[in-house]
Amino acid sequence: MRKLLLIGLCITQTLFAQKTILHCGQLFDVRQLKMLPEMSVVIEGNKITTVDKGYTAGGPVDKVIDLTHETVLPGLIDCHTHLEDQLAPNAQIKQFTQNPADIAFNATVYARTTLLAGFTTVRDLGGTGVNISLRNAINKGVIIGPRIFTAGRMISSTGGHGDHTSGLRDDIMHNPEFNSGIANGVDECRAAVRLRYKEGSDLIKIAATGGVLSMEKDGAGAQYTEEEIRVIVQTAKDYGMKVTSHCHGVEGMKRSIRAGVTSIEHGTYMDAETMELMKQYGTYLVPTIIAGKSVADSATNKPGFFPPVIARKAMEVGPIIQNTFAKAYKAGVKIAFGTDGGVYAHGKNWMEFVYMSEAGMPVLECIRAATLNAADLIGNDQIGVIEKDKLADIVAIDGDPVKDVHAMGKMKFVMKNGVVYKNE
Repeated sequence: MRKLLLIGLCITQTLFAQKTILHCGQLFDVRQLKMLPEMSVVIEGNKITTVDKGYTAGGPVDKVIDLTHETVLPGLIDCHTHLEDQLAPNAQIKQFTQNPADIAFNATVYARTTLLAGFTTVRDLGGTGVNISLRNAINKGVIIGPRIFTAGRMISSTGGHGDHTSGLRDDIMHNPEFNSGIANGVDECRAAVRLRYKEGSDLIKIAATGGVLSMEKDGAGAQYTEEEIRVIVQTAKDYGMKVTSHCHGVEGMKRSIRAGVTSIEHGTYMDAETMELMKQYGTYLVPTIIAGKSVADSATNKPGFFPPVIARKAMEVGPIIQNTFAKAYKAGVKIAFGTDGGVYAHGKNWMEFVYMSEAGMPVLECIRAATLNAADLIGNDQIGVIEKDKLADIVAIDGDPVKDVHAMGKMKFVMKNGVVYKNE
């Protein structure tokens, strides 16, 4: 009997011992765009139970974490990453030298780096399919990383931005293994979406225009008809998935917006008419300024880093993105934070805040773009805010980002789903 009582007491204590209390020097209210001084966040399991004014006292079995000298934010969300890879000289050679296991081992490092930089959720927008296994391994607790919503393989037309056989010799160019993400015409586009669903993708990414880091000569031309994009969007909707569209040129953007994609990635040559169309349809822009700056820098200052065809496009496209973002923001286009992580070194995602603020977006709006707006784009209302009954994705930085945006790079505390991964 005594043993049963002791067991019952232990169980009772365990049930009431799961509170973690964060004492926050200042807490960012993303809805009101306000910093709230001296706040407490109470967490049980993986959920926030209360957000209190002042410093809530903990009980004898509660864990109190002192963040009274930090700025506390919702876990950051990067809506455009590629966790399978990180750009390096002659990157095209990797597809002939890396096995899936090589990609996977590298991806675990990039995922961990991204999480510890404060990004508790990401969209992974295209890889080999290893990104799906990476998501699953993180969800199972096998490895450490952010919450991932992945597109699996990108869908592209023949010769398009997602066709990695461009520039190769004929026998390799037509190898089915290298062309698994290629779809032409409405029937193939419909089938490609269904295949992504079968493989386990969370969303669909298409290449509606040319790109920079591919061996095609044109980085901006439209590569899918509006009819093809409509079929992709409708099929994805049937399977409960959203569609995002890689676009540099205007025509590809307009076709994508009218067809119903939820976001435009990059948007480099966006004009005023396209901005109005995005506002009309409620389409998000994910700008990826840091990626543009990174590739332009490598092409300009590191001879031989890219093949000539890519170097030319990098110098043409890279410097434009920040100015386009500035115009889109001022025009009232919806903005969600995204960096193209992997085009630059993983973990430096925070520098996008610097470039966005340089372009005229107030820092607190930049942070909202990486929290509330990003969660809205993804379609998950449990993340992106610090509120009662939401998931406990919470980070803290050293300093006040309003006074110095570089504080976003001084990540001191990271909690994802109620688990603390960093507390310096």
